[in-house]
Amino acid sequence: MNKKRLLMLAGVSLLSVGVLAGCSGGSSSSAGNESVYGYVYSADPESLDYLTTSKASTLDIVTNGVDGLLENDQYGNLVPSLAEDWKVSKDGLTYTYTLRKGVKWYTSDGEEYAEVKAQDFVAGLKHAADKKSESLYLIQDSIKGLDAYVKGESTDFASVGIKAVDDYTVQYTLNSPEPYWNSKTTNGILFPVNEEFLTSKGDKFAQPTDPSSILYNGPFLLKSLVSKSSVEFAKNENYWDKDNVHLDSVKLSYYDGQDVDSLARNFTEGAYSVARLFPSSPNYAKVAEDFKDNIFVTQPGVGSGAIGVNIDRQTYEHTSKKTDEEKNSTKKALLNKDFRQAVNFAFDRKAYSSQVNGEDGAEYAVRNLFVPSDFVSVGEKTFGDVVEEKIISYGDEWKDVKLADSVNGIYNPEKAKAEFEKAKKALEAEGVTFPIHLDTPVVETSKNYVSRMQSFKQSVESVLGSENVVIDLQMMSEDDAYNITYYAANAKAEDWDISGLVGWNPDYSDPSTYLDILESTNPDQTKTYFGFEGADNANAKAVGFDTYNKLTGDANKEVSDIAARYEKYAEAQAWMADSSLLMPTMASSGAAPFLSRVEPFSGASATSGNKSSSSYYKYLKVGKDVVTKKQYEEARKKWLEEKAESNAKAQKDLESHVE
Repeated sequence: MNKKRLLMLAGVSLLSVGVLAGCSGGSSSSAGNESVYGYVYSADPESLDYLTTSKASTLDIVTNGVDGLLENDQYGNLVPSLAEDWKVSKDGLTYTYTLRKGVKWYTSDGEEYAEVKAQDFVAGLKHAADKKSESLYLIQDSIKGLDAYVKGESTDFASVGIKAVDDYTVQYTLNSPEPYWNSKTTNGILFPVNEEFLTSKGDKFAQPTDPSSILYNGPFLLKSLVSKSSVEFAKNENYWDKDNVHLDSVKLSYYDGQDVDSLARNFTEGAYSVARLFPSSPNYAKVAEDFKDNIFVTQPGVGSGAIGVNIDRQTYEHTSKKTDEEKNSTKKALLNKDFRQAVNFAFDRKAYSSQVNGEDGAEYAVRNLFVPSDFVSVGEKTFGDVVEEKIISYGDEWKDVKLADSVNGIYNPEKAKAEFEKAKKALEAEGVTFPIHLDTPVVETSKNYVSRMQSFKQSVESVLGSENVVIDLQMMSEDDAYNITYYAANAKAEDWDISGLVGWNPDYSDPSTYLDILESTNPDQTKTYFGFEGADNANAKAVGFDTYNKLTGDANKEVSDIAARYEKYAEAQAWMADSSLLMPTMASSGAAPFLSRVEPFSGASATSGNKSSSSYYKYLKVGKDVVTKKQYEEARKKWLEEKAESNAKAQKDLESHVE
């Protein structure tokens, strides 16, 4: 299913159509004396250009081969990567990174190309800016002079706040303090590129199926990428930190979600190192019998799956609507907040989650807010606690609604019916006829996604009545579904009324990473989440995006008082939750039953950025035996204790980096 500008792109793995994430970042199995990780991937990259994309389909692959300044350790702390040290000016505006000497760029064949130097970071940012990177939203307003350069108001890149002080020192100057800036450096857009190589390749740079079209300075070399077939990596034997790379190779097989039992089957046969299990699948009982002591449930990930609402649909090539009257009625209904709230309250998220997680684990994965409720703390309260306090001001319908993760808190048939009656009265006065037909694209080969959307349909129609609302599941191929959602060229191509093919993985450690992307000034995201482009869109104004933009804008200006900043972002999240324009569904990874041969919690623990815990293979340790549930739970308890201690120490250490 990354970032101020996305949709389901970003850092966003495509778990909303049934793709899985490995536990603790992945796993591996042994083949002879070699350590081999085997699992699945879900979408081919459109390009290997990590500097210009925000799509997980590229970044999940390439960031295993390219390092940035910092990365996350086992406990989620930011630690040195290409930068061995850094300093922050007292005013919080200047970040100076000292690079490791002797780190090299290599070809996909492992041949040395050049040393990694500070100028490579300058070249990388210039390339991203010149190519209008999809990830510019992440840094365009952060780095001094970058916005003016991107907009063409300045043509001299030297005016941008990045410079190579010398071969091993790179410095960034920001417009205003960002306490979370370092966490942004784990995103591809801030990675380096060798300018000579970039120039020599021209238009052939970063071709989607050509590993030789990019250079590598990271733990793995991409050896092969066959469309809708496989992705293969080999350990970079010359990697600067090779002692922390415990896998000799990685092989990912294409998985479209059609044969869910193939995961456990391939795990049993030794081809896969982990397997996400589906309690609703036909063969689950047999798997549970064979591995009864080895099935454990992973922690919910920080990615949020969601259902978006198209408030400005223009195309009807995939529809069950037969008349213009039906089209206009749906448009008016989706612009009515009471109607959207009725659908939101009628949505049984636990039943939705149970289609993939089973009845026992269903509620564990439920997410009620786009920002995970415990993503940050506001004093003694969680972020979700503060949102609950603030959303009450929007209406009595939110009284006693629980918004914490792992609670089916929004589902309430009585409230759904009450909101619908208010909506129906107002809409009939506008000439709207019922039932309202809502088209939603469904990838027909993904059985799990099909079952989830069928659950959504059953839930909404049974609560509101099919004489009032009909969810029309538009069954189509994966390519067709992505072309009108995930990969749609513009808002006009977003051919749906509601879409579950959206979601987000955070780019950095601040609520803004989830909420700023939804501002109406971010067309690349709003077209995918809400079906419109441009802050001046009449429907965007009609549903109140100007208010939302002000809330997030005010929150983002608060940089000195972190608690006050989070309070303001909680207000923005409360507005978005009340609007019901975006209905979170469940964590996009984790909170699911797994089998694994990996040493639990041996991988990097990342809550943001592109080197995510579910797709980054450095640090992972191999085991031949299947991990038992007891081993996993014991490891989890130990890890949580160590994490608390490590995080506290890392927080204190931050002071040592201030000049």
